[in-house]
Amino acid sequence: MEKYIYADKFFFTTQEKGAGYLEIRPDGTFGQYTEQKPKAEIIDYSGYYIAPGLVDTHIHGYAGADVMDNDSQGLKIMSEALLSCGVTSFLPTTLTASTEQLDAVCQTVGQTQVQGAKIKGIFLEGPFFNEKYKGAQNPNYMCDPSIDKLDKWQQLSNGLVNKIALAPERDGAIAFIEHAKKQDVYVAIAHTDATYEQAKAAVDAGASIFVHVYNGMRGLHHREPGVVGAALNCKGVHDELICDGHHVHPVSAKIVMDCNGRENAVLITDCMAAGGQAEGDYKLGELDVIVKDGTARLKDSGSLAGSILKLYQAVQNVIHWGIAEPFEAYRMASYNAAKSVGIEKECGALDEGYPADFIVVTRDYDIHATYLDGVKRYTK
Repeated sequence: MEKYIYADKFFFTTQEKGAGYLEIRPDGTFGQYTEQKPKAEIIDYSGYYIAPGLVDTHIHGYAGADVMDNDSQGLKIMSEALLSCGVTSFLPTTLTASTEQLDAVCQTVGQTQVQGAKIKGIFLEGPFFNEKYKGAQNPNYMCDPSIDKLDKWQQLSNGLVNKIALAPERDGAIAFIEHAKKQDVYVAIAHTDATYEQAKAAVDAGASIFVHVYNGMRGLHHREPGVVGAALNCKGVHDELICDGHHVHPVSAKIVMDCNGRENAVLITDCMAAGGQAEGDYKLGELDVIVKDGTARLKDSGSLAGSILKLYQAVQNVIHWGIAEPFEAYRMASYNAAKSVGIEKECGALDEGYPADFIVVTRDYDIHATYLDGVKRYTK
């Protein structure tokens, strides 16, 4: 029998639609949206809104699990727990580490089958960074980009690597970017002291993402626009933002959205294992972290060490800050994120033919329920 979801609002990629009915086909994909009540089974979410399942393309851990633990069971725990955050697709994200450890993690992720939020790739955040902007990354393992290493990680992961970050001022960066692009790996700029010209050259070579803009990069100066200047000025790139209220001021986030467009901004969490957990002592890779007062910070320096942000909270924040319309906020946390790594035809939208991965949210944009392939998998 045909089945439809009724709700007061639907957040499509380019617009908000009012009260209506969205078809869920028997094969677990979306059908058509209509304002007319169909003669079919109706799942009634009166008083609620429907948005695409969220897509987190930069997340290190959650619910006590860390991607760098190299543990299939941890990935499964993370996958299930992310449904409570409204996340239905994600990229397990690594840290700067030894080549051997990254080899092992890529292999483990590539071999792990999860039942919750879908693994849609691997984001290798490092190790090709600049020690000056190491952030919560281990400088002992930072090195110049290596095509051979990327090819091996891709082989070990069964082709799952679809995003890798680097500092474009490192030797060999341009050749690496060009090679990665040919392999359909999206190159991101991060943890870098590059000049504007160096960052622009990387974009011209094929780099297309700026990782957590403002954080871990050379800032904007009126005589040297730096990496932030490139993120604001380069066309056709995706700019990541951690909108937890700690990493970036709301006005600074708005500037990014205004300069590069809300169709190009991407909301991420950069969440670590402490996400969804109590305050206290944790590890981020090999580094000691203290979680307190809504932040995760390195014990030795006090620097921010990722976040404990839930992606639906980032959506709430940009709406409440008044810097994005609700449909734009959801787009930044779903379709834009998917598009930034080439999976926008697989997830991140309510359109006909897409897997019916969606969230039911309250009028204040809290998560009420999460569906995967048309099946309710989480309810508050």
